Amino acid sequence: MWVPPETRDPVILHHPTHRSVGYFGAVRLSDGKFVFQREETRFNAQTFLGFLQNLRLDSGETGRRVMVITDNARYHHAKMHQKWRAQHAESFALDFLPPYSPELNPIERVWRLVRRRCIHNKYFPRLEDVMQTVEDQFFQWVSGSEALIRLCAIN
Repeated sequence: MWVPPETRDPVILHHPTHRSVGYFGAVRLSDGKFVFQREETRFNAQTFLGFLQNLRLDSGETGRRVMVITDNARYHHAKMHQKWRAQHAESFALDFLPPYSPELNPIERVWRLVRRRCIHNKYFPRLEDVMQTVEDQFFQWVSGSEALIRLCAIN
């Protein structure tokens, strides 16, 4: 039976939001240590440079060259951080994957696992709840994870 609109009980809807959050992330293949950085504004050359600088500091001075596998997003090639990358090229470098090949990037496997474990088929009333759930998982991996080593292994 159809009920005229003026006699219906009011329906309260959750207003859609345009807020979003993203993460930069990297896995050290030797011990599965996970490094991440939340990005609440936008992914661009400046935020990527900040992540690279933090990643370099977090990688420490092992005496080994750190190779960061990355895709070909425009901000990964930005002129803004080419000078910084050149200054640190002996100990820290980016290795670019072929264009249009996300399946080759090990971090994509991590993102898929996070979605499956943390947010798939779950309701979160607030964006902060999503961030908390995802970051709880990230913090479990910060000191190293055998699961991430296996997940990201290049066979």
